[in-house]
Amino acid sequence: MFSKDTYMQRRAELKAKVGSGVLLFIGNDEQGLNYEDNTFRYRQDSTFLYYFGLSFAGLSAIIDIDEDKTIIFGDELTIDSIVWMGTQPTLHEKAEAVGVADTRPSAEIASYIAKVAEQGRTLHYLPPYRAEHKLKLMDWTGVLPARQEGSVPFIKAVVSQRNIKSPEEIAEIEKACNVTADMHITAMKVLRPGMYEYEVVAEMNRVAEMNNCELSFATIATVNGQTLHNHYHGNLVGPEDLFLIDAGAELPSGYCGDMSSTIPAGKKFTPRQREIYLIQNAMHLAAVKALQPGIPYMDVYDLSARVMVDGLKQLGLMKGDTEAAVREGAHALFYPHGLGHLMGLDVHDMENLGEVWVGYGGKPKSTQFGRKSQRLAVPLQPGFTLTVEPGIYFIPELIDLWQSQNRFTDFINYDKVLEYRDFGGIRNEENYLITDNGARRLGKKIPLTPEEVESLR
Repeated sequence: MFSKDTYMQRRAELKAKVGSGVLLFIGNDEQGLNYEDNTFRYRQDSTFLYYFGLSFAGLSAIIDIDEDKTIIFGDELTIDSIVWMGTQPTLHEKAEAVGVADTRPSAEIASYIAKVAEQGRTLHYLPPYRAEHKLKLMDWTGVLPARQEGSVPFIKAVVSQRNIKSPEEIAEIEKACNVTADMHITAMKVLRPGMYEYEVVAEMNRVAEMNNCELSFATIATVNGQTLHNHYHGNLVGPEDLFLIDAGAELPSGYCGDMSSTIPAGKKFTPRQREIYLIQNAMHLAAVKALQPGIPYMDVYDLSARVMVDGLKQLGLMKGDTEAAVREGAHALFYPHGLGHLMGLDVHDMENLGEVWVGYGGKPKSTQFGRKSQRLAVPLQPGFTLTVEPGIYFIPELIDLWQSQNRFTDFINYDKVLEYRDFGGIRNEENYLITDNGARRLGKKIPLTPEEVESLR
């Protein structure tokens, strides 16, 4: 948690941006894993954290711009709760720590919202992403879940604030990135043929927990790197396998790291693995070099795709005009996801607010396969924190489908591609801060080039 002044300043800026009405913040509740009292790890809503800093279940808040009121709604612990959970600060004490003097029982928020409606004033809320949020909104406002779209002025105001990270936020992200880097470096050192994927995951989890961190998302650690989000960890690692990891640490403050690496199970990459890996490296380095204020991140994505096409053409996997191949979407057979995304309190920062607002400035997204998965397209600004994670994949089902449809035969040599059908996938990911004149890496460096990776094997 930051200082009281930080949260007060954030709320004051938000009020000025929205201008009028009532802003509703719905905090997260505990959620039962397999029964009510056996809960999932608690995680507070990130926007609630940003403006109120309190990581406690059962809270909601209102900023009444018109009447200049800020209220936190919640309930004091009962004696039963204290017996089971121990002594904690009172709700009033928690609220005072973040500059809020007005606290009220949680049941009173319904009448407050009803009064706002009676007065004909605007109630602003963000798009709900949890069932409990949708049910509360329906109870408080009468709006059915299917119509709870969120307030665009509220969304845009939050995005404009959270997009630009303050120095104290950057310091937290950097801490998370350092732990994340250590998780990956540890995996590179311990991975051996004959291990199960979950054994590598266990070592990475140990690093996170020894640094008082949680995981920022479900770890990907797999010999089947062609599956983009593979959360299964039960495979035995073979001597010729490539092992793809996408994992990150989350600090108690909620700030995240997010990195990827690809490791040969043996001591060195095979010649075929090395050829593809070097192309992916070239994509990555070209993208990093291009990072600067003002450049649309979609342009950086296109650059990384062109580098890949040129590299695959040299191996005989692709052919034809590079620009046309990327423009028409032929590259997506090998590169079906985007280049990266914003990061901060969320590993995909503010994704619950909608990519069209967070990554596209309100402009429509592409519907083209591959390109539609690019989460960030707007011009980069100083203070943005983001990921760079190009990849190359050989997905058997996708190869078979496109070949059967004779798709992009002017650009793809399917006979050659079939030789790589069992290759898997490669992805490397780093985190960057956009500065006034370029970009800088966040956190310690993880091995990237083949030589750097092999030096740890």
